[in-house]
Amino acid sequence: MKKSRTLIISVPLMILLLGIFTYRYGYLRVKADMASALEDEAVKTRILEKYVALIAEKPALEKRIVSLKEERQADNAKLVEGLTPSLSAAALQETVKGIVTGRGGSISSERVGKPEDLGKFKIISISIDAVLPDPRALSDILYSIETRTPYLVVKELDTRVRNFRDPKDLMIKLDVAALTGGK
Repeated sequence: MKKSRTLIISVPLMILLLGIFTYRYGYLRVKADMASALEDEAVKTRILEKYVALIAEKPALEKRIVSLKEERQADNAKLVEGLTPSLSAAALQETVKGIVTGRGGSISSERVGKPEDLGKFKIISISIDAVLPDPRALSDILYSIETRTPYLVVKELDTRVRNFRDPKDLMIKLDVAALTGGK
C-alpha cells in the first residue's frame, strides 16, 4: 500500500512537473521566438517601406540632378574657360584682342595681371594698349566687351588723342577683368 500511495502522489506530481517543464521550455520559448519573428518582420517591413519611398523619389531626384547640371552649365558659360588661371588669362587676352582688331584697332602692347582669389573663383585681368581709328570704334569695343558672355568687365579706360591738330586716332589703355573657376 505504501507503493501505491507513493505512486498515486508521484504520478500527478510528475505530470505536474512535466506540464511546468513543457510550459517553461516549450511554450514560452516558442512564444518568445514568435515575438522575435514578428518584431523582425515589423523592422523589415519598415525598411522595405523606406526603400519603396526612396525608389518613388528617384524620378524627382533625377530631374533635380538634371536641372542642377543645366544650371551649372549656364553658370560656367559666364566664366572664362581654362584649366589654369594662366590659360584663362590667355583666352581673355585673345578675346579682347579679337574685339579690338575686329573694329579696326591695332594692338601696341598687352599684359596679363596677377590673378586674385575670390572664394571659389579667381579674377583674371589683362591690360591692352591700342590705337583706334575713331571714337566710334571705341564705343563699339566697349559695347562688345560689356555685353558678351562670358562676362567681361572694363576696370579702367584711359583714352588720349594721338594728334591734337587732326583728332582722328585714339590711343587707349584698356584694363579688362573676368571670372574663372579657381583651380
